[in-house]
Amino acid sequence: MSSQHSAHDADIAAIHQVVAEVEKAQRAKDPDAFLALFHPDALWTTAHGKVLIGLDAISAFTRQVLPAASWDGSVSYEAVHIQFLRPDVAAVKVRQLYRGSDGSVESEGAPLYVMTKQDGRWLLTACQNTEVRRDAS
Repeated sequence: MSSQHSAHDADIAAIHQVVAEVEKAQRAKDPDAFLALFHPDALWTTAHGKVLIGLDAISAFTRQVLPAASWDGSVSYEAVHIQFLRPDVAAVKVRQLYRGSDGSVESEGAPLYVMTKQDGRWLLTACQNTEVRRDAS
């Protein structure tokens, strides 16, 4: 295996780990763990279209809504597609599921995370969360 191929595999694994950390922070409703995953100059658009520019704005919003979130901890995140735009920039399509106490899917999201590699660490840099509407065709 070439070193270039193994570096690519390591980047893919690291990106999957960031998505897993997003899930862990969301399940725990832990703003600090969630915010630690962002680039300082990040952009975030919520599922309902609120645009947050910079870590301070993302932090203020997250600290207000995440601890009071209404799900019971049964949220999952899965990176379903990773496309490298450059070796240090990746577009990551995520599947986000919120399940009820009976295990049924109550709602779904389809976030897109543009991640950048900074000092060897992958960070959320420009993200758009999108609610999947069940009645959408």
